[in-house]
Amino acid sequence: MGCDGGTIPKRHELVKGPKKVEKVDKNAELAAKWRYCALSQEKLKRPIVACELGRLYNKDAIIEYLLDKSAERPNTEVVAHIRSLKDVKELNLTDNPAWEGERHNIKGDRYEDMHCAMFICPVVGLEMNGKHKFLYLQTCGCVFSERALKEVKTEICHKGKLTRSNGLNLFCCCSSIT
Repeated sequence: MGCDGGTIPKRHELVKGPKKVEKVDKNAELAAKWRYCALSQEKLKRPIVACELGRLYNKDAIIEYLLDKSAERPNTEVVAHIRSLKDVKELNLTDNPAWEGERHNIKGDRYEDMHCAMFICPVVGLEMNGKHKFLYLQTCGCVFSERALKEVKTEICHKGKLTRSNGLNLFCCCSSIT
């Protein structure tokens, strides 16, 4: 049918309209912030550090950057504010018992749930997958969900390292609100 010489094309078939701008999936972008190092773009592995802006890094990537700042790296603008290891804090993260990780998906033939996170809040049990806002304490590096800090009205860190009366310095970790 058609293409026999007797068809008359319509205008929309001949004229191409403006290209649609591809939108970034917000959920995928937030999940990537929690799974990959902001500097090296590799999967996060312990020890994990965070800066005051809330970006997560592999500690070895930060050390390599600080030792050789002259090397050409693609993401040096995300760490321009980091001058030494004192500008980052090593995080005390709680492992998620439901996360199977790489050990069960070696061949790549299994479904990997992108919403299941490597770490959880030790108080409430929320997964650190980008859907909830998390904060870390500058003094000890303990990581909590914002909901846990609102619900628990205690004066001591969950590991007993800090009292709120000493001045609580909280920094946001890759929050869901950007």
